[in-house]
Amino acid sequence: MALNAGCASQGDVKGRDFEMSSVMKNDIDLVAETHQRVVFNALRQLAIKLYKRNPQEWKKAGQPSLEMAVKTITANPLPLIANISNIEQIRLAFDERYQGDRVKAYIVGLEAMVLASYDNHRSFYIHHMLEAQKLYDSARNIELASWLIRKKYKSNGKLFLLSSVGTPEINLSFERLFGKMINAQDMMAQIIADRSHRQIKNIIQSVATAFIPI
Repeated sequence: MALNAGCASQGDVKGRDFEMSSVMKNDIDLVAETHQRVVFNALRQLAIKLYKRNPQEWKKAGQPSLEMAVKTITANPLPLIANISNIEQIRLAFDERYQGDRVKAYIVGLEAMVLASYDNHRSFYIHHMLEAQKLYDSARNIELASWLIRKKYKSNGKLFLLSSVGTPEINLSFERLFGKMINAQDMMAQIIADRSHRQIKNIIQSVATAFIPI
């Protein structure tokens, strides 16, 4: 028992504290909040990594530090970037005419897109009914966003944003974060599909395929 207790103390995962609002939630609601939290935490980690490799971006907006820049773009509610859709925000990061913070456009666009897949809710209750197709489509959009950041070059031959490629050292931690987000969205899509007894329509994407509107 002492041995087991010692093992359990290493890397324990702490659940959130009990809240009275949880009484109005079913198991699916709690699972949805957990999966969404996993994705947003991964996006925050992605923002930190991107700013570390692209420090010129957070300086464009006049932020005093990387930490403040991350706090700003992961705030709730999300910061606004012009009056454009979440998908247009993501693509803005790869527009040569854009002079603003590309990391902000990329991360906020992904955050807004993921939030839209959850019907723009961060808390869920018994009356909420998510759509499996939206969650599945958002996972495909994350895959495309991951491809763009690794493969999209400016006309001068330089990447728009340095991530897992573009430097002498290949950083696979970027791919792990994207994988975590994709898996979380796909898992939630399957859970909702099983619950609603609806089939998810598989969409075949190519690199030339546009993002799927959510």
